[in-house]
Amino acid sequence: MQKIGIIGAGAWGTALAQSLANAGKDVTIWAREEEVVSSINQRHENALYLPKVRLNEMLKSTDDLDQMASCEMYLITTPAQHIRSTLESMKIMLGSGKPYIICAKGIELESGKLLSEVKREILPDGNGGFLTGPTFASEVAKGLPCAVTVALRNTHVGEEVVASIGSRTLRTYLTNDIIGAQIGGAVKNVIAIASGVIEGRGMGESARCALITRGLTEMGRLAYAMGAKKETLMGMCGVGDLMLTCSSMQSRNFSLGVALGQGKTLEEILGDRIAVTEGVHTAKALTVLARNNAVDMPISSAVNDFLTSNADIPSIIEKVLDRPLRNEVL
Repeated sequence: MQKIGIIGAGAWGTALAQSLANAGKDVTIWAREEEVVSSINQRHENALYLPKVRLNEMLKSTDDLDQMASCEMYLITTPAQHIRSTLESMKIMLGSGKPYIICAKGIELESGKLLSEVKREILPDGNGGFLTGPTFASEVAKGLPCAVTVALRNTHVGEEVVASIGSRTLRTYLTNDIIGAQIGGAVKNVIAIASGVIEGRGMGESARCALITRGLTEMGRLAYAMGAKKETLMGMCGVGDLMLTCSSMQSRNFSLGVALGQGKTLEEILGDRIAVTEGVHTAKALTVLARNNAVDMPISSAVNDFLTSNADIPSIIEKVLDRPLRNEVL
């Protein structure tokens, strides 16, 4: 597949478009904002969402979704909370059987559903899948090496997709575990906020390592309860993404947690940001998902408390530390 459409011109969508254009693909990126379209087409830069990165001059942008109809495959990079409306707007276009890959990580807040469930409601048939893994948009756009997981149930279509979007610097690995790939991508954002809080409060590297490890355990519990394979989480979409997101200030979720730990309010932090911090939305939805599947997820629950309750951070941390000791594998 040579002609590829990117839906959403945030930092991640722009980075993927750049990677594909540099690999010789015919790429068009759809943006909602007229100024973004103009910036990409005329100055070869996404000045709003990915500034100071010179874009491939062959990369085209449009704000007219109908102009994307001739693409052979789509990468949908709109935020998780907008996936439903995006799929609805593309329902006729995607109903033709063309592959489309959702590149958002999260859980729909209003319904508490995984994005695969949202997709199935709107497009019960078709070749929809997911892309996830440990990547920062700026590094992908600069052509630095990275690896991602592509999750598709149809192996034949999946092989076509990974061959079409993969390159020397964007390594693609295929799985048919749709649920596991999504859980890894969603839960890691919430654990990253908790990791940032530990960093912001100066509680030490040992504490942060312990939290990340127990966060992986929570991720595995939920994955198993929902029918996924725990071993999926040992790959790029689980351990890999968790390591990256929980350890770098480039991570919006980790940096938000650091700021919370240092005493800033959520409103202050989000007021200074353009891009979406998915973990803020996912934390609340994750508590519902955990309850519905009878899964104990104390770290994720604590993050939701950080973000939604009036309880202060020290008291929430004390509550987690006072939990009874248990076997490590549980």
